Amino acid sequence: MGFMPYRSPLLDLPGPIAAPDGHPEEGVPWHWGDPFAEQRTAARGAVVIDRSHREILAVTGEERLSWLHLVISQHVTGLAEGTGTEALVLDSQGRVDTHMVVAHADGTVWLDSDRGAVATSALPSGGKQTLRDYLEAMKFWSKVDIRDVSDELALLTVLGPDADRVLDAVGVSVGSDPYSVVAIPGGFARRMPWPGRHSVDLAVPRADLAGWWRRLTDAGARPAGSWTFDALRVESLRPRLGVDTDERTIPHEVNWVDSAAHVAKGCYRGQETVAKVHNVGRPPRYMALLHLDGSPEITPETGDPVVLGERTVGRVGSVVQHHELGPIALALVKRSTQPGAELLVGAEDRVVQATIDPDSVPGEAPAPGREAAQRLRG
Repeated sequence: MGFMPYRSPLLDLPGPIAAPDGHPEEGVPWHWGDPFAEQRTAARGAVVIDRSHREILAVTGEERLSWLHLVISQHVTGLAEGTGTEALVLDSQGRVDTHMVVAHADGTVWLDSDRGAVATSALPSGGKQTLRDYLEAMKFWSKVDIRDVSDELALLTVLGPDADRVLDAVGVSVGSDPYSVVAIPGGFARRMPWPGRHSVDLAVPRADLAGWWRRLTDAGARPAGSWTFDALRVESLRPRLGVDTDERTIPHEVNWVDSAAHVAKGCYRGQETVAKVHNVGRPPRYMALLHLDGSPEITPETGDPVVLGERTVGRVGSVVQHHELGPIALALVKRSTQPGAELLVGAEDRVVQATIDPDSVPGEAPAPGREAAQRLRG
């Protein structure tokens, strides 16, 4: 798919509403007529979400693990068949270039990332290159092969406490551990620890995307859009590259250390920053969950400032309407910003008041957003 515009064939089915032009989820269904009902079903039943705009690389060859270990941020030399993880590509200063989710099955390491994933070029020009081009440039004499299989595989995500029942009905059984991976005809299935507590990604043959969609919905999964995925992702404090990150973001600021960046292994670009910040000090910013004032019918946009008094203390990332929490957002804010601070979020005619969810502040007792929703309902 590369950088060409993408349009899912599922948008030709009856019912889906496409995301607005320029939206990060452009090209796949944004919702299927009732986004709040879709979110409620994801929390209580099962939904299936079209994420076929993701790009997928396949890495094969006898040195696939030892070579990948040298060029990505995660420790993967011992990544067993049937398991997965998350990983990053960083620039030389330890800033995030690309986030990817990893699956190892059938002698292949699959890397899926957001559409248009790039890596900072090591060339003196300091330009950008695609993730595949970067990996090819780092291959040298290693016995590996890298293919872009985005035109061959498409990603669907099944969410909700009834997800396993739906998957069983279509003949897919994946282990209960996070990042468990199993090969399926023409692709793979991978259990994810987010968004929500019950989530399985299916990489299926792109030519049979509509067929898989029909089988999953016939088995009881409700069609849901990317709005539902984003609502649960934001609730789970999981960032999206390029939306919740900027050109200065380091992994520690957005909860990608441990899940996607190994602090002890060396030999990857940006490792010195990762280790230094982890061992010596705290990052300059942290990612917070903001509860937005929902009384005005306006919301801030990605990139808008977060203001405390006369000072700009952060930037807005993902903004979404949640079926329980109301309008919420992720924001990168300065480390000194406290949960009780009275913030103004937005720009021009879309400024609203906001508060930081205390459970999203590093060092506080962690609790998922759904527990915050329980408090609001109580």
